[in-house]
Amino acid sequence: QVQLVESGGGLVQPGGSLRLSCAASGFRTEYYNMGWFRQAPGKERERVSCISSGGDSIYYARSVKGRFTISRDKSKNTVYLQMNSLKPEDTAVYYCAQTLGVYGSLCDPSGSWGQGTQVTISS
Repeated sequence: QVQLVESGGGLVQPGGSLRLSCAASGFRTEYYNMGWFRQAPGKERERVSCISSGGDSIYYARSVKGRFTISRDKSKNTVYLQMNSLKPEDTAVYYCAQTLGVYGSLCDPSGSWGQGTQVTISS
């Protein structure tokens, strides 16, 4: 059974950092394209970042490029999202999922979602 569990969210001040984790079970993340998405209240879901199964292709949304880093730890079967220089507009529930691909509309969920983790950026 495929399961994704996100963690690492919290309340931080603008300019702070968080590292989100997406622990997978039921499949090996290294064989799948994976991505992070977020949804703020009253807004549509937004692509944040996607990484190819081999890790050689990575996409970042323009709004997070240069501040966020996606990575994968094969030994822990976990995908991470390091978030630095956080801004109030980064406030959202963050989800991870398997994705169709990496770029453009392929950076969209293709399967199960986790329950999400809340990130709140506020002073």
